[in-house]
Amino acid sequence: MGDLLLVRHGETEWSVSGQHTSFTDLPLTQHGEEQAKSLAPLLTGRTYALTLTSPLRRATRTAELIGLTGAVPDPDLHEWDYGGYEGITTVDIHRTRPDWDLWTDGVPPGSGGTPGESPANVGRRADRVLSRLDPVLARDDGDVLLVAHGHFLRVLTARRLGLPPAEGRLFQLATGTVSRLSTEHGRPVIAEWNSRP
Repeated sequence: MGDLLLVRHGETEWSVSGQHTSFTDLPLTQHGEEQAKSLAPLLTGRTYALTLTSPLRRATRTAELIGLTGAVPDPDLHEWDYGGYEGITTVDIHRTRPDWDLWTDGVPPGSGGTPGESPANVGRRADRVLSRLDPVLARDDGDVLLVAHGHFLRVLTARRLGLPPAEGRLFQLATGTVSRLSTEHGRPVIAEWNSRP
């Protein structure tokens, strides 16, 4: 069975400031571009049966800088819809909701028509992605590589491991990193996490 490689896009201004970023289509910072380029050696020497990317430019630019060709944009790889908390930091949210937790509470709808998502909503998207990838991975003719976003990839990892979506909270994921989900004795496992050159 092939491995599932996860790339979190490089740094953006809001990933540095801690602002929740879903639909705001920010570019990579210069450091984020350097992070993306530096990942190429970690991904060479493998055969990819499928490469998918979030449609947002921070992910597509990361894929481009890594040197991935033929990456297919997949809207299900979009970051968690932060709704009314788009552009706001957790510290600022805690000023009015001190007990708020993304992983248990989700987010309220945004004024711009974004509905916001709960962990279960994001988990359903992750499950759709995984159900499409399972036959590709089972063919064992190469790995699958996803270039996407921190919170989404954490939920996808939880679901791949058979955990509830909210258990994505257990997997801290830095910008500009590669992680690898594999199998051992027929069960999904984390083989590598948060790797940088």
